[in-house]
Amino acid sequence: MLLALKHGERLGGLEQQLRCADAFTPDLLSDVIAQACTRFAAHGATAKAKIDRLLESGAWTDATLALLELELPHWKLRRLIYEDGEWLCSLSNQPKLPLDLDDVAESSHESLPLAILSAFLAARRATAASAARSTAVPQVPPVEGRAVCCDNFA
Repeated sequence: MLLALKHGERLGGLEQQLRCADAFTPDLLSDVIAQACTRFAAHGATAKAKIDRLLESGAWTDATLALLELELPHWKLRRLIYEDGEWLCSLSNQPKLPLDLDDVAESSHESLPLAILSAFLAARRATAASAARSTAVPQVPPVEGRAVCCDNFA
């Protein structure tokens, strides 16, 4: 539980750092990888080389999307909207559901890669919270009386 609390604080600090940033820098992405990406090291040199090539060429949006695919493969980009000088990025764990029923991780920023990175951190936080909830065994209350079969065998 203490480890989850420290991880949440670390993600909160990263989210604040991204909110305060004026523009994307490779150092910001390196901080996110170092502090929030638990699976990145397991992908090997090819995954790291791909992101490094994208950063060297200045393809920062592609680098953030590649990081999302590596780190959270079940989360997909649901929508990107540019409105009133800000990008709104929505990531979805179940993109085939209607938007009203889906739990999305959203964030907005003036910079597109920073909006995607902020939404990535929100998705990481949601994933960590659901993992913490799923470890508990649900309690089933005892049923009084008799169980009745309601199947129609006709």
